[in-house]
Amino acid sequence: MSPDRTHWLELPAHRSSVGVARRSLSVWLTAWQLPAELCADAVLLLSELATNAVRHTLSTRFLCGFGLVTDACLRIEVHDHDHLSRGVPRCGEPELDDEGGRGLLLVEGLADTWGVDRSRLTGGHAVWATLTA
Repeated sequence: MSPDRTHWLELPAHRSSVGVARRSLSVWLTAWQLPAELCADAVLLLSELATNAVRHTLSTRFLCGFGLVTDACLRIEVHDHDHLSRGVPRCGEPELDDEGGRGLLLVEGLADTWGVDRSRLTGGHAVWATLTA
């Protein structure tokens, strides 16, 4: 991602930070004049990835990045600081009456591609997704 087409923010690992991340992404997507459907999907993806970083890691902070890979391709990343965790985030198989556990299933359904890498920036996990207009 090119620096002039990328935005990063580091936030405390609190539920309220997910809303801050969503609002920041919305501002940038509007500035980049991306289609409304892509914008709605991107905000939902970021919300799921950031919520996972808050709820399922030992991190006290998380790093969000989003940017245009090309004029029609957006990449969203959430990096946690949980360098002790050996587990890799993956899609679960929730029961019908479970209240949670569907976030990465939603990511898998919305994103063109997604994955998990070890973060070079934080030492934790970097969960990323791409969307194409």
